[in-house]
Amino acid sequence: MAEVAVLGVLAVAAASLDALLGGRRWDAPLREAARLLTTARRATVRSDVPLMRTGVVVLPVAAAVAAAVVPVGGGVAAGVPVSVVWFNAMEVVAWAAVWLVGWGTNSAFALVGGYRFLAQGLAYELPHMFALVTAALAAHSLDFREIAAAQDGLWFGVWMPVGFAVYLVSALAMTFWGPFGHPVGDDVAGGAVLELSGADRLVFFAGRYGLLAVAAAASVPLFLGGGAGPVLPGWAWSVVKAAVVLALLVWARRRLPVLRMERFMTAAWTVLIPAVLLQMLVVGIVVV
Repeated sequence: MAEVAVLGVLAVAAASLDALLGGRRWDAPLREAARLLTTARRATVRSDVPLMRTGVVVLPVAAAVAAAVVPVGGGVAAGVPVSVVWFNAMEVVAWAAVWLVGWGTNSAFALVGGYRFLAQGLAYELPHMFALVTAALAAHSLDFREIAAAQDGLWFGVWMPVGFAVYLVSALAMTFWGPFGHPVGDDVAGGAVLELSGADRLVFFAGRYGLLAVAAAASVPLFLGGGAGPVLPGWAWSVVKAAVVLALLVWARRRLPVLRMERFMTAAWTVLIPAVLLQMLVVGIVVV
């Protein structure tokens, strides 16, 4: 499980970098975590507490289970031959987690946030899935390890730039991060997480950062050649590449405006899907 631990460290690093970019101290997330651990949980009237807390716990669990199939160098916690499918399935579990939190708290704004994330999922999931399939098609495999090995000499991100770009956009959307933070937007007082407090809030946001780190790490075997690189061992190259992608995703939160769902839906169906399908067609022709 060393690979999962490495991704956990990356998630903590992402939280610290996000704090720095936001004008706070690097240890602000750690101090906030300590504060939340000592804060009493609150509950709204007639809230479904078991349902809400199920969603809170499921988000970091989905991130950890997804991390188990992402290789770091040559090692992987769970060598699943269809790891790409498994990784994609955990994103759908994250949909359910956010929606359960929004529904279970019995709060109007929280429910709006939960439904926003479902709408966002409908917009990003098809482009995301096609980006994953494009890399799998080129490698003739759904295994992250074989996809990484197929990039010997030329990264997929170099000759599949559209697929890589669409994957990065969908990584932001699946973690409701940056321009896709509408499900937890300020216009609805925090959306899905409005009523979360204490340890519940801490666990939920830990899961979100974990999912962000896993999405960044998955881009390495998919598009950046896995652990291939000179001088350093494979695991070190995987960590370096994942850290660079993660830094880019964290930076996007502070530099890009939040998009409304209907605008993202239009862009996804009229721009992202045709573009990534065209990329897949090119890859299919080259492979054949």
